[in-house]
Amino acid sequence: MPSDLLMHPRLADCRRLFLRDHEVHVDIGVHPFEKRAPQRLRINVELFVPLARSQPRRDRLDEVVDYDFVRERVAERVARGHIELQETLCDDLLAAMLAHPGVRAARVSTEKPDVYPDSAGVGCEVFAIKDSV
Repeated sequence: MPSDLLMHPRLADCRRLFLRDHEVHVDIGVHPFEKRAPQRLRINVELFVPLARSQPRRDRLDEVVDYDFVRERVAERVARGHIELQETLCDDLLAAMLAHPGVRAARVSTEKPDVYPDSAGVGCEVFAIKDSV
């Protein structure tokens, strides 16, 4: 389903790239039962890239934002060690996505699908638009 954020006036000229339901095992949580072993975590990332900066005229990867960039930033952050809160992870990943010079805005969400037996998942989401790009 297309993002409703494409209706935002500052994003109307953007292409939306996404990594959906990227599953990783992460040392995350504040409760003792969460600290016994890595937990399954789903990460979703949307990047909003101005069309003027992502028009592949020669059909080459260096003309666009590479999806590997997203996966690499996730892997780097997760490898840094235990994270107490999903909010911390979301904020860190959002900052990493916005650090890319071609990205105007980003949305990041994380979800723990195994915390509560009566829930599909618990998580959080953050979104930000850069002042320029």
